[in-house]
Amino acid sequence: MLILGLTGSIGMGKSTTSAMFQAEGVPVYDSDAAVHALYAFGGGAVGPVEAAFPGVVMNGAIDRAKLSAAVVGNSEALAKLEAIVHPLVGAHRIGFFEDAEAKGADIVVLDIPLLYETGGEKKVDKVVVVSAPADVQRARVLARPEMTSEKFEAILARQLPDAEKRARADFVIDTGQGLDHARQQVRDLLTLLRTSSAA
Repeated sequence: MLILGLTGSIGMGKSTTSAMFQAEGVPVYDSDAAVHALYAFGGGAVGPVEAAFPGVVMNGAIDRAKLSAAVVGNSEALAKLEAIVHPLVGAHRIGFFEDAEAKGADIVVLDIPLLYETGGEKKVDKVVVVSAPADVQRARVLARPEMTSEKFEAILARQLPDAEKRARADFVIDTGQGLDHARQQVRDLLTLLRTSSAA
């Protein structure tokens, strides 16, 4: 089973591309969605995170704004949070792999926004970077509600530059020319991977 790591900077169309892989029948593991589930009511992170950061739980779920206030700008607190959450996500991901294997999947996608920033490329077979021209990226991000130029620049500052991601990638999906073009690239990539693995 080939493991593809899917990543891309904010506004590049990674979530849309991830959905395209799913539409082609490829199981996709969304690490952000896994964290959301762990933070939700009844989620596995609620108890341990509340114990480490008292007051961040509201109505049985982690209040992300309160948690953010407790850890942002505090590397020690962030490390403490990651030590709780990362093993839970890892266990969740193992279940995903087992399920995909049981269903006979030949390719799976791990959708990881900060793949390079966290060294995640070492845990996948190939990396796919989703990219678009900088002006397209900026227009997409600034069209989001509550987004400002300052917020956008702050997010970009925490992410590896797009040019570096593209240089390190095994494959690049360009979403700057519309959905049909991106969808065709996804299909072509899957064909290429399946042909080369069969050879």
